[in-house]
Amino acid sequence: MKETGLGEFEEVILLLVGILGQEAYAFKLAEEFEAQTKRSVSIGAVHSTLSRLDDKGFLTSEMGQATASRGGRRKRIYTITASGERALQAAKDFRVSLWRRYPTLGTSDLPMLALPTD
Repeated sequence: MKETGLGEFEEVILLLVGILGQEAYAFKLAEEFEAQTKRSVSIGAVHSTLSRLDDKGFLTSEMGQATASRGGRRKRIYTITASGERALQAAKDFRVSLWRRYPTLGTSDLPMLALPTD
């Protein structure tokens, strides 16, 4: 059976793919990860995570056009799938439900979200 959960790093990379749109290629994802988290990341870790997310059905990819700035090489552009968006929503709902239950940090101003039943 194929694993369909999201680890923290996978979740962030998947979010960044959705945010970056047509700029969602490995090097740009690594740059954005470092800018947002202030943590370094290897390009190998990004590539292996993108491959795992693709295997889980959360991403698709296609080769972009060759550019002179890349010496004629093409970029692999990633796109989040509907399944990937559902996985992100489930991860968000789960985290919000936990925050609501935390006694001293829970906030009553967060909307109540139901966890998926599928």
